[in-house]
Amino acid sequence: MQPIDTPVASDSATILERQIKGFGRHTFWIGILLTVLGAIGIALPPAMAITTVDLVSLVLFLGGGFWLWHTWQHGGGFTRWLKPLLLSVAGILMISSPLAGAAALALLLSFYLLLDAFGSFALAHELRPDPGWGWMVVNGVVDLALVAFFTFTWPASSVLLVGIFVGISLLFDGLALTMIGWSLRKG
Repeated sequence: MQPIDTPVASDSATILERQIKGFGRHTFWIGILLTVLGAIGIALPPAMAITTVDLVSLVLFLGGGFWLWHTWQHGGGFTRWLKPLLLSVAGILMISSPLAGAAALALLLSFYLLLDAFGSFALAHELRPDPGWGWMVVNGVVDLALVAFFTFTWPASSVLLVGIFVGISLLFDGLALTMIGWSLRKG
């Protein structure tokens, strides 16, 4: 016998509640925003690549700087200084040589897209058979196609690849979230 204060819900109602909690009520609008940013990135790949390299450079440099400050405040041997110095130097190198930074970032993005593809497939499996799960499969397939494309064109087209990768990934992430958000609004 179940306790009186434990609510009994059907499996489909529980899954829907979990989806709404997991994605939130702003999923549709965040999906639209990501779709627009992705379309801009596809239309202007060099601009998206340089923006991405600059942003990553800034994050590495600032992260390394904050960590250096922390290490200076709290002391330590050479090993405590090594990681923040490497982060700062990586940020400086990427900003001073954006083409090399784009080539390195292209490698990292390709690895990210491979992981993102498997993450999309896992999420699709979790959502299935609810509405929107197919869009996550499409997102994963597109990510795998981008990884294959990258394999045959790197490093010569790294600047274009970074811009296109980021743009297409944002576009399809946005489309997937938009369709899931739309499905949740209807359901």
